[in-house]
Amino acid sequence: MMEGIEFLVSGIVLGFAAGTSPGPLLPLVFSETIKYGIKEGIKIAISPLLTDLPIVLFVLFALSNLAKYNFVIGMVALFGACYLIYLGFENLKVKTGKFEVKLTKKDALKRGAVANFLSPHPYLFWLSIGGPMIFESLNVHISATVLFILGFYFLLIGSKMCIALIVERSKSFIESKYYIYIVHALGIALILFALVFVKEGLELIGLL
Repeated sequence: MMEGIEFLVSGIVLGFAAGTSPGPLLPLVFSETIKYGIKEGIKIAISPLLTDLPIVLFVLFALSNLAKYNFVIGMVALFGACYLIYLGFENLKVKTGKFEVKLTKKDALKRGAVANFLSPHPYLFWLSIGGPMIFESLNVHISATVLFILGFYFLLIGSKMCIALIVERSKSFIESKYYIYIVHALGIALILFALVFVKEGLELIGLL
């Protein structure tokens, strides 16, 4: 049970980081909320639910064909570590909560789905981070996998919905130092997760 909780916590941390970090959907959440209200911002927030399933299935199929090749999986883990470090430093570089966006019409759910499906972020995440964690959780128990996915999407969607609510209620918080502190803290958390991936990757390729 404790191992299942560990996967839940991992999903929560990664989902919260993904939901609040700069990326293709976050400016859309800001824009649609400011221009058209909280309802449109929430549509952007939930758009990954429309696009992630085929992405996840594709990545899991690709990784399952490599499951017997520890060296390849180890290299994927190291790539995932590099990607996490990149995201972490991107968070640490954020100096302002202001986002530039240029949108002119409604249809938020479609816009969010297209932006997410065409973005490299979900593919990179599930290939290098999410996919390997799902396979690892399956080795523990199916419940660990469910907890990881629920934790990830609950915080991925929930954090964006909270941001939409905050934008509607108080733009000043998003532009405040406290929001920047949160983004920077999540950057550090991503880098720490990367160290775990480095260890697992080196073990798989036989260097540890």
